[in-house]
Amino acid sequence: MQPIRNKFMKNSLPVLIFKSMRPKQWTKNIILFAPLVFSQNITNKQLALCSFIAFVVFCMLSGSVYILNDLVDLKQDRVHPLKSKRPLASGLLKPSSAVIAFIILLILSTLVSFSYLNLLFIIVAGAYFLLQVAYSLKLKHIVIIDVFSIAAGFLLRVIAGAEAIEVTFSTWLFFCTILLALFLALSKRRHEILLLDDNAINHRRILFEYSANLLDQMISIVTTTTLIAYILYTVNPETVNKFGTDNLKYTVPFVLYGIFRYLYLMHQKNEGGSPEKVLLNDKPILITVILYCLTVCYILYVV
Repeated sequence: MQPIRNKFMKNSLPVLIFKSMRPKQWTKNIILFAPLVFSQNITNKQLALCSFIAFVVFCMLSGSVYILNDLVDLKQDRVHPLKSKRPLASGLLKPSSAVIAFIILLILSTLVSFSYLNLLFIIVAGAYFLLQVAYSLKLKHIVIIDVFSIAAGFLLRVIAGAEAIEVTFSTWLFFCTILLALFLALSKRRHEILLLDDNAINHRRILFEYSANLLDQMISIVTTTTLIAYILYTVNPETVNKFGTDNLKYTVPFVLYGIFRYLYLMHQKNEGGSPEKVLLNDKPILITVILYCLTVCYILYVV
């Protein structure tokens, strides 16, 4: 009796909708807290609350976009070895229910934004939503623009985090965010090509425009540029004057190891198609991220 009940609960409408929102992907929205940390306002309860509300809004927005994306890619996902297990692609969730959930999430995120956050945040959040819709419908089919669209999504998250607490968005944060996001987006495309092999084009037409060799060259360029940008940021006079120390340079080894570990997983373990999965499942990466965050907080708030 218990196994039957558990199966029913797993296939209940709320659970299926929640799965379609891809909660594991919400780890990407943690980047909204970067402006709070680097503006040295993490101990400010009011600003911390604003950042948390912004995080919740983006979880609802991104969740609604994932549902829309599954609706748009329904036929392609059914032939994908992994995506075919999603609620919509597997047939467990009806398209009509998914549409209703999409509308409700969009309304809720709008109401919360207008109730607790400022106009500039709402504008940025709106731009993020429109970008994601455009990506789902058109931009993901345009070579190179598709990966830039993914990177822009990360960038808009950071800008939204800055606007939510009304702090200046750093130029260095702009460069580091978009470069790291491009690295992750290109890695995702490479993983898709290798995973799907001859069936890649049937799943996503844009993959026809790429090759593993081309993506490796792009990833090499972006990886080098990302590391250089972050190193320059830590020792830049503007950064040193702002924080009163150049100790951020000691966080560089964490960034180097994290990127090298990701490249290792991508090339040797055929992973890298899902950054959030790597973050949650690979202990060395997870430990590195935690140590990086603790070191940054120690330098900015204790030293």
